[in-house]
Amino acid sequence: MEFEGLKPIEQLNVLIIDDNLLVHDLLKRALYDLEIRNIKCAENAYYGLRLCAETQFDVVICAFNVKSDKDGFHILEEMKFKGYVSKSTILIFLSSETDETLVNSIAELQPDDFWVKPLNTGQVIKRLAYAVEVKRRLFNVFECIDNKDFGKAIYYIERHILNPELKKYHPQLLRIKGECLLSLMEYQDAENYYRDLLKNGKNSWMYLGFVNALLKQNKIEEIEQLLKSLTTKVETRFATYDLLAQYYVENQDFVEAYETIKKAAALAPRNIARNKKVWDLARLNHDQREQYKATVNMAKFAKKSIHDSPELLLNVVRSGIDLALSVDASETFELLNKVDKYIAELEAEYDDIGHFKEQLIVVRARVLTAREEKAKAERLVEMQVSTRPNNSLEDNLDKVKVFHELGMREEALVLLEAVKKQIACDSLAGAVTSKFVEQEAKEKAEIHFTPKQLNSMAVEFFKKKKMAPALRSLEQALQLTPKNVKVALSLLKVLLAIHRSDGLDTDQKALASNTIRALHVGDLDETQMIHFNEIISELEQVVDGDEPSVVAV
Repeated sequence: MEFEGLKPIEQLNVLIIDDNLLVHDLLKRALYDLEIRNIKCAENAYYGLRLCAETQFDVVICAFNVKSDKDGFHILEEMKFKGYVSKSTILIFLSSETDETLVNSIAELQPDDFWVKPLNTGQVIKRLAYAVEVKRRLFNVFECIDNKDFGKAIYYIERHILNPELKKYHPQLLRIKGECLLSLMEYQDAENYYRDLLKNGKNSWMYLGFVNALLKQNKIEEIEQLLKSLTTKVETRFATYDLLAQYYVENQDFVEAYETIKKAAALAPRNIARNKKVWDLARLNHDQREQYKATVNMAKFAKKSIHDSPELLLNVVRSGIDLALSVDASETFELLNKVDKYIAELEAEYDDIGHFKEQLIVVRARVLTAREEKAKAERLVEMQVSTRPNNSLEDNLDKVKVFHELGMREEALVLLEAVKKQIACDSLAGAVTSKFVEQEAKEKAEIHFTPKQLNSMAVEFFKKKKMAPALRSLEQALQLTPKNVKVALSLLKVLLAIHRSDGLDTDQKALASNTIRALHVGDLDETQMIHFNEIISELEQVVDGDEPSVVAV
């Protein structure tokens, strides 16, 4: 049976993108041996994308390291976004590197093949000929997937599987069928399908499809041991972490989702959408340091890509200020100097920065507040910052922060109410974003100061032996910065002082126990460890018995 779709091999249009002219020559010789003559070459992404705008290519061979402008990941991502390549296109990646993070990033783009440099002409001819033949014989399946007609794709797959001439393509067909069942959200059918496949095969994609089908049905208990196994194997751990993170988000377990998505992002750091998930979950979990790192990664990996925009660098500035307001004075000084440089970079690099006038005023006012120049910040905000919400969630949230930090609580809460309504009307707003806005509204109403201000207040209360307000200030500071070991140690120090003078009540004992249990002992330096041991040597006799025993330095 002959299937129409892909042109005869001698009529295929081929694009090669690589900054090495020797690679161009080797590939062209191999292509000529296959009777392919319609070949275009580009030494950089810019020219490659221009060629794609002029010609529909059937084969794209792209190097990962195109040093002159974009890397191959961003080139192919842009090509997919603009419709220059599809499942019907033969897509081949070239790289001299094979580290795990690069391979994971490439796998996300689902190329037809991945060739490791240095290239061998014979292998190029053999592997390209095979890729072309697969695409030709299964073209109608790929065309259905491009059109998101997954049911029709399954129909063709089942017909192809009955054809003995296509037996060597069965592995691809079986894999695609499982993916189509998942795309159709036929999760029970997908579970049964993968369960049957696993009776005779042990391929990684079978396990991952099976796990995906069960997670979508909330059957995680049935695969706990399998998940542990898959997260230890190089070939499956990235995809497994990604599936688990989505499962936890869907089940509103945002702590587990956060810990899991960080692992996935570390294994495939170039994906902007995944870094965005890390950022969203980091701020929901009050991890200002990871929030800052995630926005830095987004801005870094988005450079010269379709994602590049002033908003990404603006978010680095915002998260840098958030972190500066939660750390000690020396780190605050360093962070705010970095923030100043990012603001200067924003103004220098983007021609349309004039559209972000109010946003820049807001971040400058927040920097002034962080530097304890509140009067200057107030003048800026009063003269040039509107209390009206605009269409950008992040812009509105940053305005809420500047109002709150300046003590303009009524303005902050009114704007937050508008943001909540904005989220309620936005069908694209995810569960994490909605939860974060809800959390912000609650905390801004209940807690009137920044973590740094609360810590300073606690120090003053402690000096005046006002232990109750000192404890309350530190509780609120720890609520906003739960990973801050200095705040946790200060809180334990106050509890120890209360224990020595009046004894701890039931709630205070529980607070001491929870704080000790949550404290990341591995993050303590030598001096902090000594203080920690001194504190718990007294407190462990009066709190619950679940906390760690004394750790010797």
